[in-house]
Amino acid sequence: MIRGSIVALVTPMTATGEIDWDALKRLVEFHVDKGTASIVAVGTTGESATLDCDEHTQVIRFIIEQVAGRIPVIAGTGANSTREAIELTQAAKDLGADACLLVTPYYNKPTQEGLYQHFKAIAEAVDIPQILYNVPGRTACDMLPETVIRLAEVKNIVGIKEATGNLERARFLIETLPKEFAVYSGDDATAIELILMGGHGNISVTANVAPAEMAKLCALGEQGKVEEARALQAKLMPLHTQLFVEANPIPVKWALAEMGLIGPGIRLPLTPLSTCYHGLVRAAMHDSGLS
Repeated sequence: MIRGSIVALVTPMTATGEIDWDALKRLVEFHVDKGTASIVAVGTTGESATLDCDEHTQVIRFIIEQVAGRIPVIAGTGANSTREAIELTQAAKDLGADACLLVTPYYNKPTQEGLYQHFKAIAEAVDIPQILYNVPGRTACDMLPETVIRLAEVKNIVGIKEATGNLERARFLIETLPKEFAVYSGDDATAIELILMGGHGNISVTANVAPAEMAKLCALGEQGKVEEARALQAKLMPLHTQLFVEANPIPVKWALAEMGLIGPGIRLPLTPLSTCYHGLVRAAMHDSGLS
């Protein structure tokens, strides 16, 4: 089971929108060096929605090769077409990914039965550990706990990234699902509370800019060091808040560019961080000890 701080890695781009492979190499080394437990390649934060299929698999391959087995790599392979999700998941397996992260189908609003059949079909088609990803704020599709419980019985489905920020739901899942089924937070602002109640880690945006701090936070949570964990969380809360002042990954890519780790590139329909928010994000970085 993958535990701890898992970064939802950005995909760095040049000013003209091409993938910046040198910057991507730097980011991978940055995370391995700072103690990140695992990397999610081409998730939401990695701009999966703006990469074409060839680029999607190229980025996964590059990250796997650069990591070279030092930490696990989780490939984002979700889609709102079951066939496409199967193809991407098979490609990730062939490339050597350790697991796949599959977001709920966006836009077409499947029923709960449709969600069950969708994820079951992918799990039966591709023999690789698969993590469900529920983020209704972006997909207009909420996978209910009853559906997650059904899917936990399907071979290859090993966990869920629960990104609603609903701690009561998280508690129910942790207490109800089999102990070997991983429950990860997908909401930095509430992640430590989910870990303290028995969750297995955090798939994080903040970890892009504060990997060592997020690794320490998750470790404190797993060790049950409540006061220390909450103190560190309070220090990081400005980042958790301001990195979502515009749609993810707009603010976090701007912050990484400020740190000199990547260039300014981002792809339409996403646009660079609005000037009026530069001060807010910069202040959050300072208040959290990054500058």
